[in-house]
Amino acid sequence: MSTSIAIDGPAGAGKSTIARLVAKKLHFIYVDTGAMYRAMGLHFHKRGIAPDDEAAISAACKEADISITYQDGVQQVLLNGENVTEYLRTEEAGKMASATSGYADVREKLVELQKKLAASENVVMDGRDIGTVVLPGADVKIYLTASVETRAKRRFLELEEKKIPCKLEEIAADIEKRDYQDMHREHSPLRKAEDAIYLDSSDMSIRQVSDAIIDALMEKLAKRRVPDRNLEGALEEIIKKECGQI
Repeated sequence: MSTSIAIDGPAGAGKSTIARLVAKKLHFIYVDTGAMYRAMGLHFHKRGIAPDDEAAISAACKEADISITYQDGVQQVLLNGENVTEYLRTEEAGKMASATSGYADVREKLVELQKKLAASENVVMDGRDIGTVVLPGADVKIYLTASVETRAKRRFLELEEKKIPCKLEEIAADIEKRDYQDMHREHSPLRKAEDAIYLDSSDMSIRQVSDAIIDALMEKLAKRRVPDRNLEGALEEIIKKECGQI
């Protein structure tokens, strides 16, 4: 039986950073949904399909099989059995992924593949609709957010470190715009699942957030296996057994 953690939230909340850390600590697979969209974009590009040819894109979706694995601790993305990891950051893959990610058939196909992966592996998955659409039955659902001011400052510092000119006010405005678009899009809008744990990371460290998520999973698995909540010493053994580590 596989175990899954779903992390949703707005842009800039630190979902990917936290998801990677939690997956590493638990020896789970971090499902990089963004990489899967890029792989799908690469699939279309290799077939010479125009980004506005929705009919051809819908047909090509049926021929795509995308999965994620790890080799020596490094994520590898497979497209129809071929390792395409080194091509995912190309301009072609990125542009095609951006242009086609809004199509319903593309999203439905990737949700199908993500569900398939979670059914066979212990996973941590982050995005906008993981707990509501992709993994509604996830063992733990997290809605990770932070204030617009905090998210804008984090992005500002990242760009400043890279020597990229930017203005804090413009970044904050872009984040607010992105939040509105994500929450009001037609397909799978961003929203908190009813049973998700709300985590505001504005005043939390990365470690505090990751520890809170792992603690939530341990508590959930403890309840599943042992009704007695006083058995704190058994939590580590429980999570290892549930996750197939022993």
